[in-house]
Amino acid sequence: MGVPHTFDSDVITAVLRHMNGDHTDDNILIARAFAEPSDAEITDSVMTGFDGDGGVWEITRDGSIAELHVPWPGGPIADRPSVRREVVALYDDACARLGVEPRPHA
Repeated sequence: MGVPHTFDSDVITAVLRHMNGDHTDDNILIARAFAEPSDAEITDSVMTGFDGDGGVWEITRDGSIAELHVPWPGGPIADRPSVRREVVALYDDACARLGVEPRPHA
């Protein structure tokens, strides 16, 4: 298994700003769908990073903070357009796991 692709800091900053500014509800939805144990109440989720293998969120559940790493659904990625595609796929997967109707994607 190789080393995951590392994105430039400007790409990471832009994606994190977008996710934490425009998609706070999606961050919580992803955390609730993928965190274990699934019965813990997640009250906050902030995307803190990502690489070619997946995204990383700092989640708050039952009063404790933990790190959640979620692999990209389509496998490893190595370019910026793939980040959006994989985050959208994570959102769709989270909706399916939780029985939530996903909103349309632009």
